Amino acid sequence: MATAVAGALGLLWGWLWSERFWLPQNVSWADLEGPGDGYGYPRARHILSVFPLAAGVFSVRLLFERFIAKPCALHVGIQDSGPYQAQPNAILEKVFISVTKYPDEKRLEGLSKQLDWDVRKIQCWFRHRRNQDKPPTLTKFCESMWRFTFYLCIFCYGVRFLWSSPWFWDTRQCWHSYPYQPLTNGLYYYYIMELAFYWSLMFSQFTDIKRKDFLIMFVHHLATIGLITFSYINNMVRVGTLVMCLHDASDFLLEAAKLANYAKYQRLCDTLFVIFSAIFVVTRLGIYPFWILNTTLFESWEMIGPYPSWWLFNGLLLILQVLHVIWSYLIARIAFKALIRGKVTYPGGIRPRLCTLHSFLTSFLFSMPGGSWTVSSLACKCICASGVQ
Repeated sequence: MATAVAGALGLLWGWLWSERFWLPQNVSWADLEGPGDGYGYPRARHILSVFPLAAGVFSVRLLFERFIAKPCALHVGIQDSGPYQAQPNAILEKVFISVTKYPDEKRLEGLSKQLDWDVRKIQCWFRHRRNQDKPPTLTKFCESMWRFTFYLCIFCYGVRFLWSSPWFWDTRQCWHSYPYQPLTNGLYYYYIMELAFYWSLMFSQFTDIKRKDFLIMFVHHLATIGLITFSYINNMVRVGTLVMCLHDASDFLLEAAKLANYAKYQRLCDTLFVIFSAIFVVTRLGIYPFWILNTTLFESWEMIGPYPSWWLFNGLLLILQVLHVIWSYLIARIAFKALIRGKVTYPGGIRPRLCTLHSFLTSFLFSMPGGSWTVSSLACKCICASGVQ
């Protein structure tokens, strides 16, 4: 029995690390065992060093939020207090937990008779109770400040590193002598730090305040980790650094806009959001397809030819481009609808479009934690923000 299990595991392991899948023709794992320079060639075992580093990043985050981000939040006027606490009531709490957080009119009337409370008072109780589950602004400010700091630092490091890298100026260098491209110290640190950060976000999701987009963000982080790990094992790290730096270019601006929004610096928030939107569209719809995809699809085909993992890698990059198009389209469409719906006549005249844009930006920023967002939630919020308030 033990022999059969060991044989099955051996077959599974051999299939998982099949050279025919991972490597070009006439290349074996043994060929990549040479010392090279720096850290040699990328190996799967290097990924194991990410986990203690991710734990260290998570610890640094806790210290950063407590001793740097929180004092900054208090300095800009964000109060260190949670939402108004609902009056304790066992019956209403049971309904809230087990039945519904948004009782209809019939249920409200039944609870009113049962408790001898006014319907309006019960509605207020449910509203306050729902607000209790929302993370306080101080917590959200600290989380965004941590992400802003990391994204900005890693983007600056990436630009500095790539500036002196030949493949930044000539993308054909990504495939020159592939896969015999030894790691340099700078490239290794860049990849491992990015991967450790996203693993730390995976850890923190289970300790942070639970949000509605928990599952979406979990899938987002998992996909990001998968792409980075896959490109590292496959030694497509040169083009991988270009992809990471390109995406980091707009992430820190989004977090900066969220910080300004939490601090109620609305003009600064609007300005940062406009800059973020412009860079997002330019990098994701312009530079990414005409620079990144051009080299991964056409230049690599010409220089190294396709093989199984090449097809998978490019398939994932193309899926990412489809998501870029969808996100950009939805951002533009929802913003346009928000502006159009802003032309609503009120007793005091026509509602200014700027107010509707303000509502759209606020809804958008609260719906985009860390570069990903819930489309349905965003659409609902923007439509509501454009209507009567």
